[in-house]
Amino acid sequence: MYLNRESPIGVFDSGIGGLSVLRHVRTLLPNESLLYFADSGFAPYGEKPEAVIVERTVSIAAFLLTQNIKALVVACNTATAAAIAGLRSRYPDLPVVGVEPGLKPAAALTRSCTIGVLATANTLASEKFLKLQAQVAQDSGVNFLLQACNGLAHQIEKGELSSRETRQLVTQYVAPLVIQQADTLVLGCTHYPFVEPLIREAAGPNVRIVDTGEPVARQLRRVLEQHDLLRDASRTGQLLAYTTGSSSTLSLAFSKLLQLEATVHAVSSAQMTH
Repeated sequence: MYLNRESPIGVFDSGIGGLSVLRHVRTLLPNESLLYFADSGFAPYGEKPEAVIVERTVSIAAFLLTQNIKALVVACNTATAAAIAGLRSRYPDLPVVGVEPGLKPAAALTRSCTIGVLATANTLASEKFLKLQAQVAQDSGVNFLLQACNGLAHQIEKGELSSRETRQLVTQYVAPLVIQQADTLVLGCTHYPFVEPLIREAAGPNVRIVDTGEPVARQLRRVLEQHDLLRDASRTGQLLAYTTGSSSTLSLAFSKLLQLEATVHAVSSAQMTH
């Protein structure tokens, strides 16, 4: 596999959640061209069988490789947990960066030694997450309270970032964690940073919130440096997006959530074969 430093970086998520990672990548690596893939027509991933998520992830990676990407960011916790090992095995020469809930930074922050983790049911049940949880708990002695947030990513995907229903869901999931003395909350889904104001409101002023978007961007930069794939700093990066959902909805999300303009193309399932 030939990788060109002038080629774009592929970033994908089940929908708009990965934009919370892309904004950090854009800030840290403004000269890099980015291809964002939102699988909104198949979202949400959080409650689908793992085998289905693996198949979908492989299809999206294969599609992005036809667009000559030089690296892939799996900006979805559920897809990372289910499929990143398989992707790295399938494409050993391709730099692949995933996301994982920030359990280690949360363990360094907590004073009560009780940490709440907000994520999808699939992420919390995955072997990858459970291994990480056990390791961090053993090393630091902290207690993790796991909260599956069914329906929350779907609300965010619909653009309902402050609606009554979204607010009720956030309160329903956050309040029990605070009652159990959690003083740190981990956002274990890339969609959740977009409702961070509601999470802060429900958690109160003394609870710290851990998001992993910035560490992912830093890891991406390290990996590109290791492979000598960083683009010339004098260049200006382009932004292009694909979606299996509505192109106008994704364009609106770029504008509303990131204040960025992106050219968005709709992709059919027929175009995604592997």
